[in-house]
Amino acid sequence: MPTIYDVAKLAGVAPATVSRVLNASGYVSEETRRRVLAAIDALEYVPNRLARGLRSKQTHTISLVVTDITNPFWTTVARGVEDAASKAGFSVILCNTDESVEKQAHYVELLLQKQVDGFLLVPATQDVTSISLIRERDVPLVVLDREVPVAVDTVRCDSEGGAYDLTRHLLGLGHRRIAVLGGSEDVPTAQARVAGYRRAMDEAGVPIDSELILGQAFTQEAGHAMTQMVLGLDQRPTALFAVNNFIAMGAVRALRDAGLDVPGDVALVGFDDLPEALVMEPWLTVAAQPAYEMGRKASELLISRISNSSDSPPSETVLPTTLIVRQSSGPLRVRSQ
Repeated sequence: MPTIYDVAKLAGVAPATVSRVLNASGYVSEETRRRVLAAIDALEYVPNRLARGLRSKQTHTISLVVTDITNPFWTTVARGVEDAASKAGFSVILCNTDESVEKQAHYVELLLQKQVDGFLLVPATQDVTSISLIRERDVPLVVLDREVPVAVDTVRCDSEGGAYDLTRHLLGLGHRRIAVLGGSEDVPTAQARVAGYRRAMDEAGVPIDSELILGQAFTQEAGHAMTQMVLGLDQRPTALFAVNNFIAMGAVRALRDAGLDVPGDVALVGFDDLPEALVMEPWLTVAAQPAYEMGRKASELLISRISNSSDSPPSETVLPTTLIVRQSSGPLRVRSQ
């Protein structure tokens, strides 16, 4: 492969001049700049960013480690991250863990070897082994979406508050038997959303039936299975609260399979909005999280930490959710005897 010295020789300049042209730093006459660019094109020279990064102690890459990139929520977060990073001159390496601690550990080790400048991490569970490793290497880190039991920069949404608002909405429609279709019980967001549900029910003086609180995975398959389980109870719920959009999609399918109308027979609400291309009928009442804003703010915070080394304490940014009421949540209908 051609080197910077080959470019300098062809352009008739010193290697330092080629470097100034590549980095847009220092004075270079317009004629010299054109000669250098022509030599770069002729030789198809590609700068070795990794080697440059090793010399400068910076590679201008950050990593985004998420739990399920097929979920439109994380796709939107990734877009916010990439837009902010690109604007600041950084590239993004995206990794997907499928909520697996083992895959997360593998990617963290790999990314540390590649000397990324910083991590945006959605922890698979509350296990902090990977977080501790990143901090031991003194690499900047921002945790996304989830609370963790260590002091670290965090950007997340108010999961408990959003769940509280959704449950209060259902209670206001007259529902009392409200089932929670939860995610993995060791994931902080799942715990927070169940906590929001419990708080709303307690404030309303409504007894909580433990049979109506389920927890599996953040998938459509889990949503379908959990819905079938609660529909099989002697006294089925009149409303369902799905703690993420994929669970809600699975719930809709299970309700249709059972021949039940939404919201006529069973009301349904969920966490996270869906893009227009995936809108379901009936259109879902949701607690919408500002996914793009979460990604953008986290990316900007991380790059600020990378660019301005300081001992300032970790910060926590909590973004509000927005209750969007649509067709899927209707008032309680009294069943005929």
